[in-house]
This record gives sequence, structure tokens and C-alpha cells, in this order.
Amino acid sequence: MTGESLRKAFLDYFESKKHKVMPSSSLVPHNDPTLLLNTAGMVQFKPYFLGEDSPPSRRLASCQKCFRTTDIESVGDTSHCTFFEMLGNFSIGDYFKPEAIDFAWEYVTRVIGLPEERLWITVFTDDDEAFELWRSKGIPANRIVRLGEKDNFWGPPGDAGPCGPCSEIHYDYGKDSGCLKPGCNPGCGCSRFVEIWNLVFIQYNQDKNGNRKPLEKPSIDTGMGLERISAVVQGKKTIFETDLLKPLVAEVSSLAGTRYGDNEEADMATRVVAEHGRGISFLIADGVMPGSDGRGYVLRRLIRRAALYGRRLGLKEPFLTRIAAATVKLMSSRYPELKEKQKLVFDVIDAEEARFNETLTAGIELLDKMIENALSDTKTLSGKHIFKLYDTFGFPVELTREIAERKGLGIDMAGFEKEMSAQRERAKASHRFSAGRTVREVKLDLGTTCFVGYHKLTQDTSITRILAEGALATSVSEGQKASLVLEDTPFYAERGGQVGDTGTICMKGSVFTVTDTTAGPAGSIIHHGFASSGSFQTGDQVTAQVDGDRRADIARNHTATHLLHISLRKVIGSHAEQKGSLVSPERLRFDFSHLKPLSEYELEQVEALVNQAVRSNLPVTSEEMPLKKAIESGAVAIFDEKYGETVRVLRVGNPPFSAELCGGTHVSATGEIGLFHITGESSIGAGLRRIEAVTGRAAEALLRHDSRLIDEVSTILDTPREELPARISSLIDEKTALARQLEDMNRQSILSQAEELLSGAEKVGAVQLVSGRLDEAGIELLREAADHIKNKMGSGIVILASNSGEKPVFVAGVTGDLVKQGYNAASIIRDITRIAGGGGGGKPGMATGGGRDKNLVCQALDSAKNIIGQG
Repeated sequence: MTGESLRKAFLDYFESKKHKVMPSSSLVPHNDPTLLLNTAGMVQFKPYFLGEDSPPSRRLASCQKCFRTTDIESVGDTSHCTFFEMLGNFSIGDYFKPEAIDFAWEYVTRVIGLPEERLWITVFTDDDEAFELWRSKGIPANRIVRLGEKDNFWGPPGDAGPCGPCSEIHYDYGKDSGCLKPGCNPGCGCSRFVEIWNLVFIQYNQDKNGNRKPLEKPSIDTGMGLERISAVVQGKKTIFETDLLKPLVAEVSSLAGTRYGDNEEADMATRVVAEHGRGISFLIADGVMPGSDGRGYVLRRLIRRAALYGRRLGLKEPFLTRIAAATVKLMSSRYPELKEKQKLVFDVIDAEEARFNETLTAGIELLDKMIENALSDTKTLSGKHIFKLYDTFGFPVELTREIAERKGLGIDMAGFEKEMSAQRERAKASHRFSAGRTVREVKLDLGTTCFVGYHKLTQDTSITRILAEGALATSVSEGQKASLVLEDTPFYAERGGQVGDTGTICMKGSVFTVTDTTAGPAGSIIHHGFASSGSFQTGDQVTAQVDGDRRADIARNHTATHLLHISLRKVIGSHAEQKGSLVSPERLRFDFSHLKPLSEYELEQVEALVNQAVRSNLPVTSEEMPLKKAIESGAVAIFDEKYGETVRVLRVGNPPFSAELCGGTHVSATGEIGLFHITGESSIGAGLRRIEAVTGRAAEALLRHDSRLIDEVSTILDTPREELPARISSLIDEKTALARQLEDMNRQSILSQAEELLSGAEKVGAVQLVSGRLDEAGIELLREAADHIKNKMGSGIVILASNSGEKPVFVAGVTGDLVKQGYNAASIIRDITRIAGGGGGGKPGMATGGGRDKNLVCQALDSAKNIIGQG
């Protein structure tokens, strides 16, 4: 049976058993921002198992795309994968052990026809029920092995929750395989047995103290790796010999000109490239882009590891798109997203591989040298060396460690971390806090502040802390810079890309002007500024007033940022994930993952989508809810962002055009944005783009400015607005033609002057010499003039200089007959330019050079006679 037929047989079988077959979810978990990648079939069903949502059926089955990063360094052997497919059947409070064991046994023995005598079973130590159920299938007791919690018990997710024993089906490759010891069984860990199916019996709820109580409705979660079962059914010893991976192995071997099976070192490299090429393709197709952290770092690490092992196979030119193309051909019938995102996959791989290739050769040479030195000395790669490979050559530290360990070397991770810390400190030093904000604030007890500014801009409150020059104070006087902490405040503190509010804090006869607001330690909000009149003391009752016009501008830009995010994803794809933002009153800036510049058409589409949402005047609402509920509702969260248990969901429209986790301030309806206009799109790094835009008052001001500018140009050129492009194009053409004419006239003038110099040729011994200044000539025209004179002379030496630029330039030319006699233009030019404080070089027949002092040009030219006479 092929891998495809095994996949189909599994899903068809469980569909016949009244299971609802569910499609594979993305490798990027959309219901859990804490999870890096989808690692198991049950991940998409977690809300059902936890009772947080109702399943479409109590019986489910799937073939799920999975990715496990724990195995990256092991890939290259004959069994490990990062990407794999997991077949699974699930019971959510429906059937339990008897049916799960019945289904599993019937499928492996009747549907796919595995010999019963080759199958062994493991059960949890005290799971007598599972033991007897397996015995009822006719399996001898000596082929049912009891194992402990390490092997046969699935703990809860975290400290507490659903858990239970598991039972595994193992395939026996025979007594001639593995350790060859008598009494060998699945608990041995050798290669004789391979686990093909794990049945998890979720029957307990465990509390934080480890106490377990039976669940009222136990459930089933099973998983069978498609690659493993394919190897067993197809009679192969390794997954790389199956039809799921063999075509990729063959593609790598074809590219490298090797034959798989001839050399173990080459075979290992081939397996790495084949497996990683497949995993890379699926990650990119599911929206992952190369980056320096999170999923992006996993992808970058895979691409670079594959590129390195490809280099070991002799593949010096980029090659990974070929493996990606083979993956698309092999698997897109099952996973159409591979074909749909094929261009993106290839583009991302091309760019990232090319980027790494720029430093790969030098990095490999340096690493090999480091390893050679370490083997003869400390037997350890130093932290400084590891850091240099990481920082200068782009080698992931895990890759360096893997290569070092294969050579029997240790690595100095403590030293590496020390170097990384030093780099972080250098980065911090270049981004110091602005005036009024110091690191010392973090160490002070500033209490907590209640933020009330979502729905009001004014608040009567009291001063709880005063900071001056980084320390607590009791008062602040007129003209003094300080920072105030209030009991309650309508001022929004800078965070999440949104700048802090400005405004005033007042009481009778006293005004404190707030120039910025930041988040302090332990939930405090710090108002930075100065006492513009009067004085303040801790405990004073005051009125806090936010600058309303400025806040409204910020709100327009913040809501527009959300509209921009979803519009980008609609136009260029779901891989366009937020990587940073700035929301200020004047403009907005949005950073996102994307490989190449957006076309003019794409930018127009994005802008049109945002403005369509603005014109629709969609309601903007917010709601606080538990994080899990927010994610399950479809709200977008930023991976690796630290969220509390309760989050604020910002929705635009109903049904929502956009839904994101956000604590910022926003308009109440999109119509308040007025107008959204993109002002720029640029690159800010590999795979990262930036869009800048304006809204509301800033957009109006920009349009007025641009319209006024166009009117001024129209008046100056005496041309209607609609005819300006053609008129300007015509003027540019005229200017270009005139410049060409002027250049030609200048050339003719220089050549005419060269003719005059030729008439003043001098004899230096037996050699004819022409020298002089052509100050209107640049270096190229000077060379042309020298060639012109050489051709006219027949035999001789020409030396020309020009002062047309900031520094003087020189040209020396020697005719062919004199070159044969030993005269050398390069030697002449070096001697002459040295007098003018410069240098030069070239060929025996023609050489150029430059000086530093224009005042020495005549002296340099006068020296020509002596120099040639000596030659």
C-alpha cells in the first residue's frame, strides 16, 4: 500500500465507524498563542476535550500536519522527522477503551493486513482492563508488556487537567533485528520494535497536588505516524525508503550526483536536505516567514541547516527550491495549499538561501579551523567563537553545537550567553531613556494607577507619587521637570506601539504640563513633564485633562492600523504578520513579514480595502474576556506576546472585519478615521516590510499640500493639471537632449584644445612629449583626449591633467613603439601624481591617477621632462 492509500484507508475506515473526518489544521495554531507549532492531531480538538466548545461530532478522525522542533538535531538518522503526518481517531465523551482497542486491532490486522504474530502491545503498569481487552483479541500474555508512567501514561497539559494511561501497538521486525538479546521486548528501546499506534485513555482529572479522580465521561485520543506505518506496511526498514520520502531523497541525490546507500556520511546529509526541504515547504505554505525568533527562527534554522548539509554534498549553488518543487509535486494533491502558495514558498527559500550563502563558505572554513584548533587544545569551542559564527556568519547556535558534538567537542554555552548579554547591553546603550524617564523608576515603589481613559479624557484624582531626577520627592515647583503618578488617570501610557498621551494636570493656580506618559512598574502610570505654573505636592487633589484633539488623531491611526493589518492579509496572504508598529498623532507605521516590495497595484488594493471599511462606518467595540475564549473567537494574537489571563478584544464591524487583542485607544466607528492614505512602503530587513500612512487631519493636510504643489507647478508651466505628466515628460526629454548637446560640444572643445597641445609638442631626448591642462575635462574625457593625441603623434608620450573636480586628475599615455622600448605609462603616472600628493596606476600604454593639491598640478606637469629623461 502507498502512503496515500494508507491515509485514505484510515480515514475511510473511521468514517464507516461514524466518525466525522476533519481536515488538517494549519501548522500554525490559531487557537493557542502559547504554542509554537502544531505538534499532534489532538491540538485542534483541545477546546472540545476541555469542555470549552461543542464538537461537530463526538467521534472525530483526521490526518494532521505536525511539526516537532525537539527532533531537529536528530534529523539525518533513519527515523527522525520534523514534519510528519499524524493519523488519529478521537472520542470526546463517547466510546472508551473497548471500542478504541477494537477499532485499532481491526484496522491494523484486517484493513491493512499486518501479521498478528508481528504485533506486540504495551499497557500501563496497573491498567488491567486494557490488558484483558488485548488478551480477548487472542494476543498471548507474553506479547503484552506492562510499562510505567515514563512510557505509558500521558500527563495533564500543565500542572493539572485531564490525563490517563496509554497503550501502544508495536511492530516486531524479528529476532535478527535490534539488540539480539534474549527477552527483548518493546520496553528495550532497540530498533527491533517500532511503535506504530498510541491509544491514550483520558480517564482522570489530576489536581495540582497530583491527585487523580475518574472523569464522568472519559475520552480517547490516538495517534499513528503515517511515515512509520508506511515503512512497516511497505516492508522498509526506514521511513526514507517509503514512497512518502524516497522521491525527495532521489531528487537530492540527483542534484548532488551521488547514489543513496553508497556512503553513510553522504546518506545522512541527503536525509537532512530531503526532510528539511519538505518541512520548509509546509511551514512557508502555512504562513511562517524566516525570522530571528519563534516560528520564524525555526524556519530559518531549517533552511540554514539544509543549506549547510547541501554544501557537504557539494551543492554550492542554491538548490532548496528544487526540493520544494519535488515536495509540491509529491504532496499537493492532499495539501493543495502547497500548490496555491508555491510561488511564495520558492521566493522565500530563494531569498533566505541566497542570504545565508553569502557567508556560508567563509563560515564553514572558519568553523572547520575552530574545530581543528579545539581538537588539539581544549576540546571545547569557546563562547566567543560560537558568538562570532552566530553574529557574523549567521550560524544558528544549535547548528554549531550539533557539528561540534559530532566531532566530539564540547561547547562553551556560558561564554556564548555572556557574549550575547554584552551585545544586548550595547543595544540598550544606544537606546537610552528620554529625559524624565530613568531605569531607576523600575526599582521604586510607585503603587498602582487605575486607567479610566477608554471612555473619558478628564478625571478628578490625586497625586500619589512625585519623581524628580529619578528619585521620589514630596513636591515640584514652577519650572521644574518631574514625573507624577496619580491614583486614577485618563492618560494612556505608551505601550503596544501607541505613543503616550499629553495634556495637563491642574489644580487651583497650578498647571503641570504632561509631555509624555509611560507605563511604570507594578501597574503604575507615570506622567512626565514640568510644572508650568504654581507647585504640587503628594496628596494634592487635581484634575487630569488629556489633549483631546491629539488623542483623537492617535485613535484614528490606531484603528486604521488594525484595518491595514487585515487588509494586508487579504491582499498578499496570511503570512503578513505584524512585527511592530508605531501609532502617533501625526502618522502610523506598520511592520510586517513579507518577502518583497508590494507592487503599486497591491498598495492600491490595500488602501482601497481600508477606505472601504472607513466609508462603511463600521462600529468599533471592545470586550474583556479570558485569553482562551478570545483566541477561540478568532481574535488575532501576536505569537510570543505576553498576555494576561484576561484580555481586551477590539472588534471592527459586526460580523467583524477585524478582531485583535489590543489595549490601545480607538475610534467608536471607522467613519471617524475620515481618510486613510499610504505614504510609503519600504524594507526594514530580510523578510520584513514597513508601511507608513496618515489618516484624518494629517491626511487632509497632506492632500492640501500636494494639491497646492500641483497647482503651483501647473501655474509655473502654464499647463492644465491633467496635462502635467506629459508636459513634465516633454521637459525632461528636452533637458536630456540639451545636456547631450552640451556634452558633445564640450567634448569637441576638449579635443580641439588637445589639438592645440599637440602643436606644442616638445622633444625630450629622442622622445616626443605632449603635456598640458584640460581643466574642463573629467577623467573619461581626459583619457579620450590622450588617446586622440597618441593616434595623431604616431610615436610619443602624452601627459594631461585636469582640475575640473574637487581634486586634480592625471592621464599618461605611451605609444606602442615606446612601450616596446621600456617606457611605461603606469610608472610615469605614479611619479607625476606623487608630486601632487596622490598616486595612480594602469597599463604600460595608458594609466590614470589623482592628486590632492590643485596648486601642485603645474609643478607635477613640469616634472614630466625630468621623469621621461630619466626613463
